[in-house]
Amino acid sequence: MAARADGGRWLLRIEDLDESRCLPGAADSILRTLEQHGLAWDDLCYQHERLALYHEALERLTQLGLTFPCTCSRSQLPEAGVYPGTCRGRNAISGEHALRLKVGDLSIEIDDSIQGKFAQHLGRDVGDFVIRRRDGVIAYQLAVVVDDAAQRITQVVRGADLLDNTPRQMLLFRLLGARPPRYSHVPVLADRTRHKLSKQTRATSVAGHSPNANLLLILDLLGHAPPPMLQGAQPREILDWGVAHWDISRIPRGVIHPEFVCI
Repeated sequence: MAARADGGRWLLRIEDLDESRCLPGAADSILRTLEQHGLAWDDLCYQHERLALYHEALERLTQLGLTFPCTCSRSQLPEAGVYPGTCRGRNAISGEHALRLKVGDLSIEIDDSIQGKFAQHLGRDVGDFVIRRRDGVIAYQLAVVVDDAAQRITQVVRGADLLDNTPRQMLLFRLLGARPPRYSHVPVLADRTRHKLSKQTRATSVAGHSPNANLLLILDLLGHAPPPMLQGAQPREILDWGVAHWDISRIPRGVIHPEFVCI
């Protein structure tokens, strides 16, 4: 709705680089659910078809001397998750290894449209981070930046659980000479223990048999209470109302954990 309200295009991207986590038919199910809810995209791409672009960016960063090979396993890293620089002085090595990006003593601040200002000291809070995994899979951080730059994305609306990824991506935009988009991190739906509803928490999939009720519920949770006249309306009518009345300042910042969420 944010894209439509700004007169823009909505681009749909299937992030399917990690084959081990991609269930057969999952992408088709996502597309079918979106269609059932009247959510029509303007363009569609699959990350597995864009590998050449990611490797080109990876090679560029390597040629600039900004990457290094890392053989550290998870068990060798601190529980806090901040990489201590164990392999930072290594040159090219043979065998299975990850590639990390050197971040140095750097702090990056963003001004999120919903969450406000958010700052992160990459050296202290994150450390040199992985941009290619040891199994050869391009990491999320690099792939999304390359895609956003190539597709000339101007606005990203995503879950607030991804907010702390954003400074890393801002750094990659800077290093690759690309302009970053504006970010809006919406609150995530959570259970009573404040854990995000996801596959990991065994949350059920969105039900396609009640798209109008689902859309009305989501608009309400995002601070855009639909009028009673939309009860029983078709998805297209509900979406048109949402676009016409979209106001990003109404969206709450915190986690949404209603007593009952059935979508």
